[in-house]
Amino acid sequence: MRDVTNNHDNLPVAEPIADPGHPEHHWRPTDVDDKAEKRAERQVSTFFVLSMISAVAFCVAYFTIEPEDTFMGLGAMNVALGLALGFAMLFIGIGVIQWARKLMGDQEISELRHSAASSEEDREATLAALAQGLEESGIARRPMIRNTLLGALALAGVPLIVGLRDLGPLPGKKLEKTIWRAGTRIVNDVTGRWIRPSDLEVGQLVNAEPEGLVENLDPRTNPEDLEARGVEVLHGHELIAEKAKSAVILVRIEPKDLSEATDNWGHEGILCYSKICTHMGCPIALWEQQTHHLLCPCHQSTFDLADKGRVVFGPATRALPQLPIEVDRDGFLAARSGFLEPVGPSYWERNAPSYWKDREPK
Repeated sequence: MRDVTNNHDNLPVAEPIADPGHPEHHWRPTDVDDKAEKRAERQVSTFFVLSMISAVAFCVAYFTIEPEDTFMGLGAMNVALGLALGFAMLFIGIGVIQWARKLMGDQEISELRHSAASSEEDREATLAALAQGLEESGIARRPMIRNTLLGALALAGVPLIVGLRDLGPLPGKKLEKTIWRAGTRIVNDVTGRWIRPSDLEVGQLVNAEPEGLVENLDPRTNPEDLEARGVEVLHGHELIAEKAKSAVILVRIEPKDLSEATDNWGHEGILCYSKICTHMGCPIALWEQQTHHLLCPCHQSTFDLADKGRVVFGPATRALPQLPIEVDRDGFLAARSGFLEPVGPSYWERNAPSYWKDREPK
């Protein structure tokens, strides 16, 4: 039995079992033969170089193979990218395994588990063991392995960076503007029908969109009329993106309950706000008639629609953007202008002074 001092009081503690011992160590060819050692070092470095070549092949395939090209009935680009990235990772793994098996120290050690708090002696022993492990790995005296490993790891990240290009073009200033503009009529987001003030009762909420984004089922309308009034009709992904940004809600509140500033944006108590929460961009429509509060169902941000969309509860820090509206010459609700500030959740540039315009409708 051996005594160790491995507790806080530095008192001798007897180990529960004797040193179990280990099988006799057998030297590997690389431990006793310099030629075998150099050969193994070249093998490991070769795998790291192959990983680098595979990473470069990924980038070449990405930029040279057309998306519509096929290989054995499969997308040629996907096959090439998958194989190149897979081999880049595989060769790093094989190289590290071969390094550990043939060149790193393979002496077995054992240590009894003691209390979690280590003594100063144990800490010094640990640092010594780490230094010994670093020495046994040979990374300091094997520059070929070290440099090729670093190169392989560095190039392994290049395919990931190149792949970011598939996220699409940068949005630029697309998040600042929506399709809303002066004269754009407000339509029901299901039927696409234009909305008159008489269609709304006090306390009612209607989910809506700008005309042109929803097929208009109103027999009073026709495509020629939309074209004559300059309404832009979108299709495909542009339609989906614009509907997500431009969605609004219409509510009707007793005019006496509105703040003076809020009433200036609407018509006879009818107000229009962005449907996109300013916290995380969730679509919101939980409406409390009596309090005039609109709640986000996801994170419970609450906005007072009778007071310019002011935040009264929750994590949102910005008021809900309000769309100034009017009644056009044909008696339908329409926008007086586009939104005077970006809709949706906040982002860094949104706090810049150039993004905040006069919030009073023209």
